This record gives sequence, C-alpha cells and structure tokens, in this order.
Amino acid sequence: MRVYLVIMDETEEAGTALRFAARRAARTGGQVHLLALVPRQPFVAFGGIQATIEEEARARAEALVTTAAGSLLSEGGTMPAIAVKTGSGEQVIREYLAEHPEVSALVLGAATGGGPGPLISHFTAVSGQLPCPVYIIPGGLSDAALERLG
Repeated sequence: MRVYLVIMDETEEAGTALRFAARRAARTGGQVHLLALVPRQPFVAFGGIQATIEEEARARAEALVTTAAGSLLSEGGTMPAIAVKTGSGEQVIREYLAEHPEVSALVLGAATGGGPGPLISHFTAVSGQLPCPVYIIPGGLSDAALERLG
C-alpha cells in the first residue's frame, strides 16, 4: 500500500498538497498520513506561561489535522493517520520517516508566490538521502489539474 505523508499547517499550499495526496491515495489504493508540526516555544522565565503557550499551539495543531481528516472523510476518502509532533520541522519529519518505513512519498505544497519555504528548501537539498521521493505540488493548481495529476 502506498502511503503519502502530508505536512499540515494553516496555509493554502498545505491544502493543495492534501488534495493531491488524497486523490493519489484513492487511485492507488493507498493511505494519507497527516503530520502537524508544533514548533518549540522560546524560553519564558515563568514555566506556567510557557506550558500554556505550548499547550495552545498543540491544541491548534490538533484541531487543524482533525479538520483536515474530516474534510477527507466527507469527500469519500478513508480516514488518514494523524500525528502531532513538537520540535524542529526538518528533524520531526526525518524522525517520522524513520519510524514509518511504509511512507512512499513526502508531499509538500509550494506557495504561488515568493521563494520556496523552509521545508521545501531543506528536503529538496537532501532528497537523495531520504527513504522516499519528495513530491512538490504547485500551490496554484486548480482542482481539475489536481484531479488530472492525482
């Protein structure tokens, strides 16, 4: 079974990557894994405040992936695997790939304007060292184009 790992955040390009991965998984009999990243918060002198900030960030990430999973289900897809991890994006993704050898492709969405984001920059530079290919989905693709490519 082919497994497509999508990194979810609140951007349009993450939604585009998710739609591509969902269509691809449906056509190949595969599955989608959703990974939301919670960045480490800078040190705050009062531990209780820092814990509250970190918990709020984690709750937002969990709500984001739950909403994305619900969207997939409502469109007739299968329930994706969901994970929320705290840490540096590049490191967390590498650890996830190491823990999940069944992942067939890392699917990232590219913004319609500006340069590549930090994840695309990092993973295209080290793509030869990864256990799976990296798919970069242009953010400006229409649903019809995504359907055709998926």
